[in-house]
Amino acid sequence: MSIGTNWAGYHEYAATTLHRPASIDELREIVAAAPSIRALGSRHSFNDLADSAELVSLEGLEPSILVDDDSETVSFSAGVRYGELAAALQAEGWGLRNMASLPHISVAGAIATSTHGSGDRNGTLARAVSGLELVTADGGLRTISPADDEFDGAVVALGALGIVTRITLDVEPSYQMRQDVFAGLPWERLLENYDAITSRAYSVSIFTDWVDDARTMVWLKSRLDERTPPKDLYGAKPLPDDVRLVEGEESNTTQQGGVLGPWNERLPHFKMGFTPSNGDELQTEYLVPRRHALDAFRAVRALGPRIAPHLHITELRTMAADSLWLSGAYETDATAIHFTWKNQPDAVLPLLPVIEAALEPFDARPHWGKLFHTVRRELYPRLDDFVSLAHEFDPEGKFRNPFLERNVFAG
Repeated sequence: MSIGTNWAGYHEYAATTLHRPASIDELREIVAAAPSIRALGSRHSFNDLADSAELVSLEGLEPSILVDDDSETVSFSAGVRYGELAAALQAEGWGLRNMASLPHISVAGAIATSTHGSGDRNGTLARAVSGLELVTADGGLRTISPADDEFDGAVVALGALGIVTRITLDVEPSYQMRQDVFAGLPWERLLENYDAITSRAYSVSIFTDWVDDARTMVWLKSRLDERTPPKDLYGAKPLPDDVRLVEGEESNTTQQGGVLGPWNERLPHFKMGFTPSNGDELQTEYLVPRRHALDAFRAVRALGPRIAPHLHITELRTMAADSLWLSGAYETDATAIHFTWKNQPDAVLPLLPVIEAALEPFDARPHWGKLFHTVRRELYPRLDDFVSLAHEFDPEGKFRNPFLERNVFAG
């Protein structure tokens, strides 16, 4: 019997066994005995990345969230979700540099797939990692720090090296933020002023359906010590009331309208404790080098009439370059083009190769945890090094699965 589906109900896991260890020692025994096993996080992936014959959930482990004031770091169990971690940090006067749109996702899964928030000067969530502990194929326990040669290959690792059990992240003092939404941004004004718009606040998200300027919105998330938002953003006007992103609950988005609040209640788009987005959807995302962003937008815009009927919304976000081998922002500042689709797989899946063909000149890397057609291996200069690292950590292939065979180990 299947263990069920992913968060949105689209992908049904092939695994028939889900382990729920209550201790690290129990986890080590499970991993050592299993012929094939992987970790299952918050089930937010839309493909078979997390699948295996056996899966293990770490949600039964003690969160053990420990802040080290001297080193400005926090360590915790890999089963912790961002919303839980953020609340614990805020209570102790600390904060994270960035968060994704959903606080519901597991920290370990987000890091392993190069998930991100937004901000020209902010990197992917994985850039905050300063230490990992994982159970290896033989049940051993191994720690990895930035001092280790394999660190940049081990952070965004797609679960191929072992079961991550504990994570250490850099933190900073807590801060206050406001969130302001502007609507009706004309498309040409977006293209003409893209750099100015994305640099206008600490974290910026642009939403569009590719055909209707009235639906093009900009969300500015500003820290208290930054300049206040404008009264007019290149033709877009501020909205006084909270807005929904897709059809669904009206109250699931975080506070807007310029109301000050703690970072953990403004950086995500959705509130913890509510269904994020609308839950009945598919998701796709491509990360393109920042230098190609405008041409990539034009290419997708040309497909707008084909895309829009099947789309809830697209979100455009930015991030700074990093050195993590499998990151979508490896050695390039990047722009993410994220599609939240209606739950229409028969229509959406055939669109993916069309979109990827349009984005091919712009070196688009797919988000590892979303729906996509193919991975262009040449866009990951350290991919062969990662494959060698995976063979070193897992010579028998205990943590490999069909997703990794197709997209990482093939060729």
